[in-house]
Amino acid sequence: MEKITSFTDLIVWQEGHRLVLMIYKITRSFPREEIFGLVSQMRRCTVSITSNIAEGFSRRSYKEKVNFYLIARGSITELQNQLLIARDVGLMTPTQFQESANQSVIVHKLLNGLIRKSKTID
Repeated sequence: MEKITSFTDLIVWQEGHRLVLMIYKITRSFPREEIFGLVSQMRRCTVSITSNIAEGFSRRSYKEKVNFYLIARGSITELQNQLLIARDVGLMTPTQFQESANQSVIVHKLLNGLIRKSKTID
């Protein structure tokens, strides 16, 4: 196992980044009137996921790390709600919804593991 020296080495960040790219691609096809609505919300909260993972990685204490990881976890839940809304109002295809929802679950599970692991390090 290679040593983790950067937040980009974290699998949870890599999978989160994949989710960011998925959401940007999907929201490109949303109607123009959603640019300040769901498009902005979904993009901001997915970027928040990876940004908070990165910031948490740079912190030294367990409490600081976990605080940022918990914020990231909240952003995942926020995105999951927005995905349901986008699907239910007809802005996403069933495939787009399923793929992005599945990816959000992967990130959520990995982040829960990172939080648990961080508790044992301090």
